[in-house]
Amino acid sequence: MSDAAADSLLKHPAYVRYWFARVASGFAFQMLSVAAGWQVYELTGRAFDLGMIGLVQFIPSLLLVLPAGHLADQHDRRRIVLICIIVECIAIGLLAFAGARGAFGELAVFATLFAIGVARAIEFPTAMALAPALVPTALFPRAAAAGASAAQTAMIAGPALGGFVYVAGAHVVYACAAFLYFCAALLIAGVRYERPPLPREPPTLRSLFAGIEFMRHKPVVFGAISLDLFAVLLGGATALLPIFARDILHTGPWGLGLLRAAPAAGALAMSFWLAAHALERNVGRTMFVSVAGFGIATIVFALSTSFALSIAALLALGALDMISMVIRSTLVQLETPDAMRGRVSAVNAIFINTSNQLGEFESGLTAAWFGTVASVLVGGIGTLAIVGLWMWWFPALRRRDRLHMPTTQ
Repeated sequence: MSDAAADSLLKHPAYVRYWFARVASGFAFQMLSVAAGWQVYELTGRAFDLGMIGLVQFIPSLLLVLPAGHLADQHDRRRIVLICIIVECIAIGLLAFAGARGAFGELAVFATLFAIGVARAIEFPTAMALAPALVPTALFPRAAAAGASAAQTAMIAGPALGGFVYVAGAHVVYACAAFLYFCAALLIAGVRYERPPLPREPPTLRSLFAGIEFMRHKPVVFGAISLDLFAVLLGGATALLPIFARDILHTGPWGLGLLRAAPAAGALAMSFWLAAHALERNVGRTMFVSVAGFGIATIVFALSTSFALSIAALLALGALDMISMVIRSTLVQLETPDAMRGRVSAVNAIFINTSNQLGEFESGLTAAWFGTVASVLVGGIGTLAIVGLWMWWFPALRRRDRLHMPTTQ
């Protein structure tokens, strides 16, 4: 093992700052999400409006997917991330101020989420592309794993914390989130590159679309990403958790926080298991099985009227989703040149945001049409159908044996 490989991430202060910034901003966003969902449902009582929370965040990510990746590959990534976090801090700070004065409604929440969606659409691919410049190349796999753990930790504790703090009022949750964004901005401002960024490719129309072109010629990668997209798009129930919490499971904001945290808790536990038991063989089939399990867990959650069973279903859902996420992200990482990391990360981000945020809108819309339980139940069944179709349409992904195997596909 090389000296770099035996090194510790703690010896690289730039990455440590970056990691803590991700934790702080992750906590802030998760607290914002749980407070916004509960508040909007309290204000309107409409499932459709819960779906709108996802839509107003998805629209910016869709419109900015190409410019965001291009910015990340053309300009100082640290500065871009810093500006985006400052915008997020100001937006939610204004919402907290308005809430303290009793002067906001659902439109103010939607406007704030849209502004934050714009900033996050640029921040996400840029932050992913920034990390490799903060540690030696040999340490990057460990840095990527640490970054994923930071995100999962925020997803576990953030909603629960937001749910408990909501007892003091939505504006208090927003104020705490604004403070965390402020801390994240201070941390990123102190980040210094350990290795200088690579020379930038001159901007052209072709380079703007290079990420899409790259993905088009990688059918195994495209199959993995699109499988995850449609499975989560159909099977996601996150947007409807306030309805399940209040009307089906008969709990309060604290229960909603635990429900929101459960998928991330399952994902974090699975990430620890995968760290000790690497995926070495039959990764294609493993991915299909995990996504099918995700659909089954969604069906169990839809039919459950027990808080304990619902938590268990969400834990399983998160753990199974983590398996497919690890396979997907590893395939993308291994086959992407560093010079294109920003653009490919942006394309990957649009798939992720489509599945998560547009999936919230789909859930809210179908719940308004067919009812909450029926919406989630049909989504779980749809996920199983997607697995069957993708196994037929992407045989190379189904037959993929190793993550690290060379391929000419």
